[in-house]
Amino acid sequence: MKGELAIANILKKEETDYLFCYPANTLIEAAASLGIEPIMSRTERATVNMADGYTRTMSGKKNGIVVTQTGPGIENAFSGVAHAFAESVPIFVIPGGTANARLGQSPDFRSSEVYRPVTKWSDRINQLDRIPEMMRRGFTYLRSGRGRPVLLEVAQDVAQGEFDDSKLNYEKVKFNKTAADPNDIRKTIEMLLKAKNPVLYAGAGILWAEATSDLIEFAELLNAPVLTSNTGKSGFPEDHPLSLGTGGNTYTKAVKVFLDKSDLIFGLGCSFTTNLASIGVPTGKTLIQANVDEIDLNKEQQLDHSLMGDLSLVLPQLIEELKKQAGEEARKGTGNVEQEIKKVKDEWLDEWMPLLTSNEAPINPYRIIWDFMNTVDRSNTILTHESGHPRDQTIPFYQTVTPRSYMGWANSSQLGYSLGISMGAKLAAPDKTVAAIMGDASIGMCGMDIETAVRHKIPVLLIVFNNHVLSGYSVNYPKATENFGFTNLYGEYAKLATALGAHGERVEDPSEIIPSIKRAQEVMNTGKPVLLEFMTKEENRLCRG
Repeated sequence: MKGELAIANILKKEETDYLFCYPANTLIEAAASLGIEPIMSRTERATVNMADGYTRTMSGKKNGIVVTQTGPGIENAFSGVAHAFAESVPIFVIPGGTANARLGQSPDFRSSEVYRPVTKWSDRINQLDRIPEMMRRGFTYLRSGRGRPVLLEVAQDVAQGEFDDSKLNYEKVKFNKTAADPNDIRKTIEMLLKAKNPVLYAGAGILWAEATSDLIEFAELLNAPVLTSNTGKSGFPEDHPLSLGTGGNTYTKAVKVFLDKSDLIFGLGCSFTTNLASIGVPTGKTLIQANVDEIDLNKEQQLDHSLMGDLSLVLPQLIEELKKQAGEEARKGTGNVEQEIKKVKDEWLDEWMPLLTSNEAPINPYRIIWDFMNTVDRSNTILTHESGHPRDQTIPFYQTVTPRSYMGWANSSQLGYSLGISMGAKLAAPDKTVAAIMGDASIGMCGMDIETAVRHKIPVLLIVFNNHVLSGYSVNYPKATENFGFTNLYGEYAKLATALGAHGERVEDPSEIIPSIKRAQEVMNTGKPVLLEFMTKEENRLCRG
């Protein structure tokens, strides 16, 4: 068999369902011959984004496979891979590569070298008999420690060369997980039990470890409030009495109140980074951090204690030790923590309810978020946001109730990411409603890939806030805006969706928000994607406590 078919056979052994690809690589045909479906987008970045969303939704149990052509194809894919790297998503990128005999011939683009800063491992298959070895190494990196992209460039002569069938010795790569040092577990529980007001800060590591049920048990035994980062949102149910909500670039009032009140903050699968994806921690607090990767330990803050391991193993260790030190029920149900949380939440929602239920026209975006949340079945819905105001307005108020029901991101903040990851998520979870909230800036980055959703029958819902302006920017560019209309944007996006074969509706009356969402659900049930274009006001009020 040819080298490309040997690679395709390995992908089949790894239970690969889809190749996210565009469009010229002989591996596509080899994989298709084995029943692996090619999903071709309109841009390489969207190709990578789809693999990203697919992998997130599968919690890394299956990895999105990206295939591009050598040269311009893999050059165009860089931003998507960089985004997956920032968000710690383990995708496998397999571009074509220059034939070995022509290496170094200008302008030779060696992706295996260029991509090293944005991958966990980047290399090149330079010999036919190394195909099983190199593919095995790639999947091992994907399934050990912290997830991040890997890239394996396939030389043209390797792809087209004759591979000895008898040497295709390959078994599916297993996952490798590590538990924490028992002494670190013991000390962590001792510190938590001495604290008067501990807070648990959960990041994306909870989702990748699929450790939500353990986190709930641990929080209840400790009787400690829980907040999540943007990227960890949905890792702890936000309707739980101990939930504070999400802390990112915007955050709930409860997050602010209880972080300030805390004397100890225990980060579980979070980086403690201050950025758009996670609220910074106040100074003067005792800090403990549990993570699978040392890169985030003692980064911005000096830790008082740390432990390393996969949270699927670490949390059961913590629960066992907590029961050992404090009894089977530990602190469960003690004090009035839940009542205090409820009081702060109720007061906060009362403050924001005029915007969440506003009858303004143009429509207030908070009303759309509120109506969407109260219309869909959140336990069977996956939602994501776009960069900027759609992210900052959605994060505090959309309440998640089940794991992986939200795809939060902002370690990288590239406009246009949401459509691709939504399509990938829908392919991974075809029975769920998958929706993305975006603005009229971000759709300019990804709008043509609505046709991808149509062509592949991927019925996602795009909710577009159209206010004809780049929200929040005019204050920083007053002269550019006043003299040259710098922040002005124009477009009729429902018509764009219709032109590309999707169902599009423009909504101007707030009373039509819920009916339009219900109509969208009916259309999506037929296999057709939907774009709802809501004519909105520029709303620059953001929730920060």
